[in-house]
Amino acid sequence: MTTARIFQRPKNAMQSGKARTDLWQLEFEPAEAKRPDPLTGWAGSGDTRDQVRLYFPTQAAATAYCEREGLAFTIVPPPTKTLKLQAYADNFR
Repeated sequence: MTTARIFQRPKNAMQSGKARTDLWQLEFEPAEAKRPDPLTGWAGSGDTRDQVRLYFPTQAAATAYCEREGLAFTIVPPPTKTLKLQAYADNFR
């Protein structure tokens, strides 16, 4: 039975924008371990589900999809968002 993971993408640490952080993403767990290719040395496997990523507007929509398709799934809770409030005057203290 295939297992899926449902989660919300965190904000990119390299940019200040929050694009695509409100969507829920579904990824499949790998069915086999990656192994180095004998010719090139790149890591890979025969599992093509590793390339599939599905996006949903809500967690309920992602859960409904998994239940409709008969997929076992785990839900990873979204990270807590904390705001660091500071004033410009704090730079001079």
